[in-house]
Amino acid sequence: MGRRLLTSLLFAALVAAAAATGAGAASAAPSAATWDTAQIRTVVAAGMMDARSVASFRGADPLTAQELEDLAFDLKARLAETEPEPLVPPVDTGPTTTTTPTTTDPTTTTVPATTTTTAPTTTTQPTTTTAPTTTTPGAPKQVPDPDKPVTMTQLDLRLVQMLGLGKAANEFAAGARAAGLKVPGRFGTEVVARLIGLRYNHPASDDSLELRPQDTATRAEAAFSAADILGFRGWEVPQVQALADAFSLPALTDWQKQILTAAFSHIGMPYIWGGTSDGTETEFGVTSRGGYDCSGFVWRVYKETPFPNEGDLASVLQGRTTYVMSGEVPKSKRIPLAKLQPADVVFFGDKGPRSQPAQVGHMGIYVGNGWFINSSSYGVALAQLQGWYEHEFAWGRRPLAEAGLE
Repeated sequence: MGRRLLTSLLFAALVAAAAATGAGAASAAPSAATWDTAQIRTVVAAGMMDARSVASFRGADPLTAQELEDLAFDLKARLAETEPEPLVPPVDTGPTTTTTPTTTDPTTTTVPATTTTTAPTTTTQPTTTTAPTTTTPGAPKQVPDPDKPVTMTQLDLRLVQMLGLGKAANEFAAGARAAGLKVPGRFGTEVVARLIGLRYNHPASDDSLELRPQDTATRAEAAFSAADILGFRGWEVPQVQALADAFSLPALTDWQKQILTAAFSHIGMPYIWGGTSDGTETEFGVTSRGGYDCSGFVWRVYKETPFPNEGDLASVLQGRTTYVMSGEVPKSKRIPLAKLQPADVVFFGDKGPRSQPAQVGHMGIYVGNGWFINSSSYGVALAQLQGWYEHEFAWGRRPLAEAGLE
């Protein structure tokens, strides 16, 4: 959490109608009842989720197992009817730092990849291919316990399956495990779900609405994800599949494995201003179920996660904000982009490497091979260090070396 974030928080406390949607940006905070009115309108217009109007949608109600299966069926049918011509993906404009286990994880260690969608083969890495061919059954499957509420993890899992990206989810998980990391069962699903944008970051004043992976999904959250999918331009699915096909991590030291395993355990947690925990916190007068801002995530991994024989590791990072943490390392010890190693802390600033610590507004943990993990718009998620991130990369620091653990 950087200087701009703190400034916005103070402003939000004085003006209740304003809340930031990014690191230092502010916008009007929607109420709990209307935060995704536009997306609900899109879903209603498409004849989905058994609602005739926005007013009758019941967005705050729990999403049931049968509702989720019906939604997946309808989305798949719609995608099969209107497969768009793939367009060039947009340039990454960086984190808006605005939106989303704990030890409880309802999913298994793999994501079922067998659906009625034909996924790309493992021998190619598509970059401009069209979306997988889909076939649609005549009616939604009737689930055994139709009225049982589903979790956010289950919502993401079913939508990832419906898109034919179960194989991609498994590849991300397999790549992490091949490097010796222990990851939660939802890991691959959550990586994919966030790469395709299936998460809304509520403004800081509405952080109480943020849901963790194990929390019950609402109909409103399902509508947001559904509207996002309905707006796909054709490049999203093949692009994520290509990333998954190529995903791998370098050889890791034992300490790098411990740090990245701790970081990966929080995958899918929501973005919460000032958040540092998987559990309930009250920050700036708003109570949330748990989650992290960008610096709070790094703080959690390096300072609040106990490691055997860690020595002074927990005391290496002293400040709580991005600009303080980035300024603690002297210029002679700053690590350039080309020399990053897994488990390094990475900082991003307005002027890239020429930034002053006060201009550093985002941070994360480097994973290797051009990937890092951070808490930003899509919560705790993997991201590629390219586009905006590469342009705004300021420097890195190596807490493991600072603690004498290399």
